[in-house]
Amino acid sequence: MTPQAAHAGAILTVDLAAVRSNYRLLRQQAGKATVGAAVKANAYGLGADKVGPTLAAEGCRHFFVAHLDEGIALRPQLPATAEIFVLHGAPPATERELIAHGLTPVLNSLQQIEAWHALAHSLERPLPAIFQVDTGMSRMGLPATEAEAWLANPAFMKSIPPRFLMSHLACAEHQSHPMNASQLARFQSWRQRLPHIPASLANSSGIFLGADFQFDLVRPGAALYGIAPVAGVANPLQPVVALHGRIIQCRTIQRGEHVGYGISYSATEERRIATIGVGYADGWLRSMSNRGIAFIDGQPTPMVGTVSMDSITLDVSGIASERLQAGASVELIGPHRPLDDVARLAGSIGYEILTDLGRRYHREYIGG
Repeated sequence: MTPQAAHAGAILTVDLAAVRSNYRLLRQQAGKATVGAAVKANAYGLGADKVGPTLAAEGCRHFFVAHLDEGIALRPQLPATAEIFVLHGAPPATERELIAHGLTPVLNSLQQIEAWHALAHSLERPLPAIFQVDTGMSRMGLPATEAEAWLANPAFMKSIPPRFLMSHLACAEHQSHPMNASQLARFQSWRQRLPHIPASLANSSGIFLGADFQFDLVRPGAALYGIAPVAGVANPLQPVVALHGRIIQCRTIQRGEHVGYGISYSATEERRIATIGVGYADGWLRSMSNRGIAFIDGQPTPMVGTVSMDSITLDVSGIASERLQAGASVELIGPHRPLDDVARLAGSIGYEILTDLGRRYHREYIGG
């Protein structure tokens, strides 16, 4: 064990070979569409500086981030041939920074279009961009009235050559949800008016809705990192992360004694309690209080008491004492408790669990 690992309360392992394998599977699933990658939020918390080059080595050339600063940080990590698209577009008065760092905006409003057009006019050269239209999610993208204003002005199309026409699916993980068909119909109506522009609609789950949803470019994010893309169906993707906490200390408590803040757990008989150095400051959600499960040598150990900032407590009464020494490893995410299972127990989703994983873990990258 390295000194850095010895200092940490837990070890987060990121399998970059699994990321590459998942990208290959998605490429097979996507048919004729090009497969990009969403690496926003620091590659869903796993390290865009590691994940980005890994995907580039696998042939990915279309990368999506949310914020300008994310794009600026990612640019040096990727080949010059890779395109980086900023999903939120340029914040007001920062348009020139995208040019300086080789980034392309996703334009979501008429205001963004006008600002990008003005920059293209001042530079006397066309500036490509992605145009996002809203197809019913009412979150990002041009509403119908603003999209009509965009199309009504030929100067916009000339100064801003579209890289893609884009929209985003709201319910793709539920394959029978009627919203999928509704959004597809709306997107196809825009596409019919702009047949010369490449199109992108599918996120991770959208890829599995079939060829009608895949168009020219798909934009997986969560699926790259092992999150199940389709609700209620076996996950075809490889797990990417494992999290192992470490025992700080163990103690025996008697019937009627309590554990943790708010004394939310009381022993009904003598129990053995282990304290682990992982808490909500590390992204272990407080909703896991008195309901999570960890594993020691494959044996389940229930979490008891309230999750605190820096620690959780386990009932390890059935575990051999020699496995409960200070520093011993405890599986929190791994083969016995996959990420999606952890999310369900927390009343959350895999996306939130991944992106909340804290900075205090020692991170080990394997398969790079």
